[in-house]
Amino acid sequence: MEYTPHGVCSQHIHVEVDDNGTIHNVQFTGGCSGNTQGVARLVEGMNIQEAISRMEGIRCGFKTTSCPDQLAQALKQIQAQR
Repeated sequence: MEYTPHGVCSQHIHVEVDDNGTIHNVQFTGGCSGNTQGVARLVEGMNIQEAISRMEGIRCGFKTTSCPDQLAQALKQIQAQR
C-alpha cells in the first residue's frame, strides 16, 4: 500500500501486509531518517493490530500526530480494505 501522511515531515509511506496480517517492507520517504528507519524495523514481522495499538495516538512535539501515528493510520486503512 502507498499512503500519503498528513501533518508530519514524511511525504510517503510504503507498507505491505500479508494475508496473515503480518507487516513487511515499511519504507518512509522524508521525515527524520533515523526515527523512521527505526519504526520500520521495529514493526517488521509484527501483527497489524498490535502495531496499530502501540503507535496510534503518538504525537510529535506540538503536532497532533507523528510518523508512527501516520503509519498506524495507514495500517487501519489496510484493515478497512480487507
